[in-house]
Amino acid sequence: MVSKLGNFFRQSRRLWVVGIACWFSLTLTGCEDVDLMLATEAGVDAVKSITLSEEAVQRMAKQSSAYVDRKQRVASPENQYAMRLRRLVGQHQREGSLSFNYKVYLSPQVNAFAMADGTIRIYSGLMDMMNDGELRFVIGHEMGHVALKHIHKKIKVAYGASAIRKAVGSIDGVAGEIARSQLGGFVQSLTGAQFSQYEEKEADDYGLLFMKRKGYNPWHGVSALKKLARLGNNHTFLSSHPAPGKRAKRLQLQLEGKATNIQEKKEGLLSWAKHMVGTVINKVIRLINRLIEHF
Repeated sequence: MVSKLGNFFRQSRRLWVVGIACWFSLTLTGCEDVDLMLATEAGVDAVKSITLSEEAVQRMAKQSSAYVDRKQRVASPENQYAMRLRRLVGQHQREGSLSFNYKVYLSPQVNAFAMADGTIRIYSGLMDMMNDGELRFVIGHEMGHVALKHIHKKIKVAYGASAIRKAVGSIDGVAGEIARSQLGGFVQSLTGAQFSQYEEKEADDYGLLFMKRKGYNPWHGVSALKKLARLGNNHTFLSSHPAPGKRAKRLQLQLEGKATNIQEKKEGLLSWAKHMVGTVINKVIRLINRLIEHF
């Protein structure tokens, strides 16, 4: 019975994929000079964006990281920025099951980003702006985006957008030629996508806990965000990292004991849930033992 149900669901999934692919193809067939194979691929990509495996996400992240590295001036190991970053992250190559790799981009731009494969890139402009403690918070923040799988969501969104580009790319002409340049557009969508307010709060809280657990001064998280707030609303950094002033105030309230960290709340709820499950299981076991003794 279970085997039959499994086959049914697998067949249904295949039909769903084919159905969406056909929809893309039929929708575009009204246009002239349509590449039907590319149009069909767009439909398949739309489905894949929902069902991407962990392996696929990691592969895309690695490819995206390599692409951006080729487009930037990466600091050599003997460069002062690279040596400084290496000193700051020397003990933080791994966190639990996660591994991280760090590089500096030699650019005056104030920015930093992470990829799902543990890639973390810091721009020299940001390093010039912050002291060591503040940079450690930024690193912890970016680690949070990886650990909390925020990047996975961005990859799925960007991959879904690539399905749209393929649909456009299936039409001959200048727009189609541009759309066929897949990797560049994919990475642009990925690095340009904005995190939600909640995701930024989660990453901030992860960064704050990172500072506390490693014995660093957590108040550097507040000063780092206040420095970013002074960049002004029109700065490009704030298009993907919203409201640093409000985020600084939020962390300050936590450090003053007037607010609770999201991660600590989650850990508390998880601990409570584990305790409750354990209690229920123990009660069920005792009940079963009594029934056995009775019979």
